Amino acid sequence: MRFSGQNRPASPVVISIPHAGRAYPPELADMVRLPLALLKPLEDRYADLLAADAEKGGHAVLIAETPRCWIDLNRAEDEIDPLLTPSVQRFGGIANAKIRAGLGLIPRRLAVGGDIWRQPISRLDVDTRIDRVHRPWHRALSAALDNAAATFGCAVLIDLHSMPTLQTKAPPQIVVGDRFGKSASRRLSQTALSTATLCGYRSALNAPYAGGHTLDRHGAPVRHVHALQVEVDRSLYLDRAHDRPTAGLAEARAFVAQLADALAQDVLSIPFPIAAE
Repeated sequence: MRFSGQNRPASPVVISIPHAGRAYPPELADMVRLPLALLKPLEDRYADLLAADAEKGGHAVLIAETPRCWIDLNRAEDEIDPLLTPSVQRFGGIANAKIRAGLGLIPRRLAVGGDIWRQPISRLDVDTRIDRVHRPWHRALSAALDNAAATFGCAVLIDLHSMPTLQTKAPPQIVVGDRFGKSASRRLSQTALSTATLCGYRSALNAPYAGGHTLDRHGAPVRHVHALQVEVDRSLYLDRAHDRPTAGLAEARAFVAQLADALAQDVLSIPFPIAAE
């Protein structure tokens, strides 16, 4: 992972980008049945570039380098797919829709291409990936948020993702998730939506993405630590193949920087008695 933070942070905002990893382990090629190029759709392709201006502006940024196909940092440790790791015992069947779709802690299959792995993943292998990648990531994220909260009395996490263009009429280009008000003050969610509008983007709250494990784990408004998931339409900054950045990247980067600035200013203005609304 790469972290740009400081011992004494300049902002209460921390940006995490869990699905930007492009450093595929050398052993992966022999373990998967698909060409590595077909695994790219699991990436939030070049989402790390979206935070460049915010990072220059003094906001801490944590970027995953391990690819999502190896382990998904936005899943809980127990979201293990029993169809991929049969030794996992689950009462009452597979736990949730993500796992049923093959998108558990270690993704099992793709909509285009089918099954990813040549053979089941052992529980020992799963635990090794958790120990080496998943836990260090969340420890680093917790430390960054604790550092910001200790410095400013509050903190805001922007968990940054990219999304495919939604197939609806006038689809939102930015989706803000706050776990339906559980992971952040609704005031901050509204600030995020307003910032998207000011930047010329259509936006939506919690539909269809309300946030995942990262928000559940790190959002704690009662302790003045707020967490928002922000999804950016890939077509805003990537080519039609969703493979290379385009000129639209500059505007998308400016939006993320403006969002971080607005959230930093807003969270510092929230009186502590109502900060955990």
